Amino acid sequence: MPVAGISELIYMNGSSQGRLWQLFILTNRRYKWFEKWIFEMHYNITVNAGNMSKRNLLIASTSTVFEKPYLAYLTEELEQFYNDVDNIIFFPFARPGGISYDDYTALVSSFFSSLDKKVTGIHESDNMPETVNECDGIFAGGGNTFVLLNALYRYNLMDPLRKRVLAGIPYLGTSAGSNILGVSIQTTNDMPVVYPPSFAALAVVPFNMNPHYTDPDPDSKHMGETRETRIKEFLVFNDVPVAGLREGSYFIVSGNNMRLGGNHSVRIFERSKEPYEINPGSDVSFLLNEKE
Repeated sequence: MPVAGISELIYMNGSSQGRLWQLFILTNRRYKWFEKWIFEMHYNITVNAGNMSKRNLLIASTSTVFEKPYLAYLTEELEQFYNDVDNIIFFPFARPGGISYDDYTALVSSFFSSLDKKVTGIHESDNMPETVNECDGIFAGGGNTFVLLNALYRYNLMDPLRKRVLAGIPYLGTSAGSNILGVSIQTTNDMPVVYPPSFAALAVVPFNMNPHYTDPDPDSKHMGETRETRIKEFLVFNDVPVAGLREGSYFIVSGNNMRLGGNHSVRIFERSKEPYEINPGSDVSFLLNEKE
């Protein structure tokens, strides 16, 4: 069980005492019982903190599907989603394949120019938290989730980002940008190429994502672990639901309502339950119910 929660307490109250607690945790990882307690405290405090009724989210498994240009499969949704937004602030921190912030932002800008939207990279700002507070639309792109979350902590963006999301700003996430909306990033498929202060994420939805979810191939000769195996391992130690989002699938969240978009079903994993499927177009608002 990784450390989770202390950093959230810091970004929620900014206390120096919280920083001392973080130092204690980081230097005493062998106290597994304490780590478990911290995670549970994070879940109860962060998930239950704030008014969730204004959420305006598009949570996508991926930015690109087979034989279609970047974000093209989401065009109709995005036209409506960003209808009242002129300038989108883009978070390029996940850097897929090591792409530079500027090149990544240019890629995103090229797509959104077709929708008459301006895109500005958050990295261009001299005061990133202030930029988040003042912007009217956000997009966090895919790539490496560990790298993305590490940057959010490093630049003190967790608190302003979460507050803006809860205030109802349109937020699009793809892949890594979707992962950070959940309780933690512990169900990402990415390699931990950097080590963020915590694996705890924004927790603006009370479940985790597994983007790019793939089903076991019964005809495959590969004998390694499947996505389902890894998610079941997570559930042994964490009582947090996981949504296996297949390519081209996405959630649209409006306040306390959520539906499944795209052409594929989503696979839901919960502790002590058999995984189950939900068909595209379904109302999946029940996944927004907080854990009691």
